[in-house]
Amino acid sequence: MKIFKEMNKYGHEQIIFAQDEEVGLKAIIAVHSTKLGSALGGTRFWNYASEEEALFDVLRLSRGMTLKNAAAGLRLGGGKAVIIGEPHKLKSRDFFHSYAKFIDSLNGKFHTAEDVNTNTNDIAMMKEVTRFVAGTPEVSGNPSPFTARGVYLGMKAGAKEKFDSDSLKDKVVAVQGIGSVGYLLCQHLHSEGAKLKVYDINNIAVEKAVKEFGAEAVSAEEILTTDCDIFAPCALGGVITAENASQLKCKLVAGAANNVLMDANAADMLEKTDILYLPDYIINSGGVINCGMEVDGHYDVDIVNAKVDKIYDTTLKILSIAKERKISTYQAADEYAENIISEGMDNK
Repeated sequence: MKIFKEMNKYGHEQIIFAQDEEVGLKAIIAVHSTKLGSALGGTRFWNYASEEEALFDVLRLSRGMTLKNAAAGLRLGGGKAVIIGEPHKLKSRDFFHSYAKFIDSLNGKFHTAEDVNTNTNDIAMMKEVTRFVAGTPEVSGNPSPFTARGVYLGMKAGAKEKFDSDSLKDKVVAVQGIGSVGYLLCQHLHSEGAKLKVYDINNIAVEKAVKEFGAEAVSAEEILTTDCDIFAPCALGGVITAENASQLKCKLVAGAANNVLMDANAADMLEKTDILYLPDYIINSGGVINCGMEVDGHYDVDIVNAKVDKIYDTTLKILSIAKERKISTYQAADEYAENIISEGMDNK
């Protein structure tokens, strides 16, 4: 991979490679944009197949955070970090202290929070070394409930557009990934009377969903193509490609995962097959709204909840823009966020 070419492609400002052989740390921190303020984004801990795969992931994720933070109304830029390795083997206080030193060396240019395979306990250990973290137990806490609620409300807005009613009662929702956010999303859906189909690499999580929500367990191969009204990808990104988009048997795609679509071609294919895609960074921004208020220094959970509730209206706004301009929802979301960034820079 030609790193500077990729940075130019996505418009990145900085990439930091962090290593500490003593604790086994290998991390990449990507600061995409600080045009609106300090970059904010989670730290993902994943056993990537290669360093190139990790770099590709962090570049896409960090750009997505710039758009997400802007669309959510935060005066923050976007960044992301990935740690390469097996979490259950590497996690320790010394490990996160070492990682936190790299975060601290950026002196506030990048704030991080939890993401896939990192949690509030990990953030608490990092807080012992650096103040540039969010989602700390003593302030804003676990952002997952806010993320799940935002996705649920966005899904209801999408249902209003697609099914002429925002009720999810009796709608069949296929949830791919039932970790902390996916499980909480299932709770919301089950409470409203939706029918669930679920898949996760963790069989215990699947069994729990089957028992508690009456969900139907489906295989990894089936989850993308199972008959459903709504497909909710809540695991990793790049799930929907131009090649497999036509195989989906749903009417609406709305999930918590970042970068659900591999690229714009996947968005175009969904349009052709009349599947409504709700841009992930619009509906899954509840968690970053929560963390963003902690970074701002004036945390108030009531204000956070009020901002998360607005995801419903923002989703409808994106759908309206797409319809009026005859463009994909993917394009509409990008234009919406980029306009906010441009206006914010003009007002600085």
